[in-house]
Amino acid sequence: MAATSWPARLRRWTYLTHRWCGVAGCLLMALWFASGVVMLFVGYPKLTPWDRLAALPALEAGSKLPGPPPQARAGALVLNAASGQPRYLLRQKDGSLLSLDAASGTTQTQFDRDAALRSARLFRPGAEAHYLGQLHEDRWTHARSLDAHRPLHQIMLDDAAHTLVYVSSHTGEVVMQATRLQRGWNYVGAWLHWLYVFKNQPVDPVWTWTVIALSAGCVLVACSGIVVGLWRWRFGRPYKSGSHSPFAPGWMRWHHLLGLGFAAITLTWIFSGLMSMNPLGIFSAAQRPDLARYAAVPAQGGLLAAPTGAILQSLADSGFRPVELEWLTLAGQPFVLARDAHDGTRLVLAIDGQGQRLLVAQHWSRATLERAGARLMDAPLVKVERMEQYDAYYYRRDSEAMMGGAQRQLPVLRLRFADAGDTLVYLNLQSGQVELSADRAQRIGRWLFSLLHSWDLRPMLAAGWLREAVLILLSIGGLALSGSGVVIGWRRLRRKFGARA
Repeated sequence: MAATSWPARLRRWTYLTHRWCGVAGCLLMALWFASGVVMLFVGYPKLTPWDRLAALPALEAGSKLPGPPPQARAGALVLNAASGQPRYLLRQKDGSLLSLDAASGTTQTQFDRDAALRSARLFRPGAEAHYLGQLHEDRWTHARSLDAHRPLHQIMLDDAAHTLVYVSSHTGEVVMQATRLQRGWNYVGAWLHWLYVFKNQPVDPVWTWTVIALSAGCVLVACSGIVVGLWRWRFGRPYKSGSHSPFAPGWMRWHHLLGLGFAAITLTWIFSGLMSMNPLGIFSAAQRPDLARYAAVPAQGGLLAAPTGAILQSLADSGFRPVELEWLTLAGQPFVLARDAHDGTRLVLAIDGQGQRLLVAQHWSRATLERAGARLMDAPLVKVERMEQYDAYYYRRDSEAMMGGAQRQLPVLRLRFADAGDTLVYLNLQSGQVELSADRAQRIGRWLFSLLHSWDLRPMLAAGWLREAVLILLSIGGLALSGSGVVIGWRRLRRKFGARA
């Protein structure tokens, strides 16, 4: 018998790959399509910056609070009254958090059940709070940003949304919330879509590579399906049945027709989902902005030399009512960034260098940010632009989206550097903080993941319900394609193993 030619072997292996990988992959793809539709309207639980600020008690002017205690000079410092009284929250160099009484400077290392309940009631005034216990992590608290707050106190609120809140055991702050609607729909939404059923910790290599392997396998299923579908379709003279598909009416023909119609969008979404996992770090930045050099904290410390009570009074005199103060440094200049309950900001700076005379400003000057921004990278700063509108990389999503917790305020300065990665850095004119940086690899990742997966260019987002309707229709098509594959696979497995039995 003559040896089979390699084109024939390739063709046979393509058929077998699609058949048997599809048996396993179609069910997973069907789950992804169904859960993706849910995610259009209900996102994974998060505590957005504006929701957190809106729940904080105001820091009242007229208090005789002294300046931060000496130990506060060793890390990032914030003042708020989330736990019921003004407290400094110090993030130390090792990432751990320390809570200091603002009046006495005494340290509180742990917040117990009663303190957690008090914080929860302040977070949602008028709602009854029920303590559920303490935990390290559950299905709603995988975020690495919560690591410094663990273990977490879990409290159920009797508000209209039946909100489940999590309180830090180290700072007494509410750090996560999940409404009943989010919890219920996420079992068939983001929690299912991201395969969090397999995730056991914030950094979980097993989960990461499981998702990468499954996504890559489904990409193979989609690619082989497109090839097989085109091979079997007669573009010229039809088959004897009069159809251009060789299959008799039934599931196989529907799978063939749906595949030709929706295989491209299926492949696009599965491939972009794979890209979201940043396999092998292909979208990681080669060089990141040097935030320490941008701040240029003096050796003797970078705190504004002024009593906290004086800072609060200066803000009150300017008509600003803060709920949080943050001590920062920009290009060696200490200042306080104040935030109010509406996510507004003010800058407090010392005029005389001693903190005796304070200036409250709404934003930094462009010249100051340009000089400081030039220190961010070991490369020439080649272009600076003031942006009053969002661009393709710096934009804001609604709170239900995966990136919906990013504030992305305007206006910003966009800085372009002549480094190997052609890095873009966006500086917030109000706060002076780096909002976003993206080198060439990260920008490519934005197109291969965010655009292909979420259709999030500005004109697309502006289309509103029309964008959502198109995404739903395409998802239904992909779900029908995957569902038909599930039926075909189940029948084939039943025939195969039934015959053996």
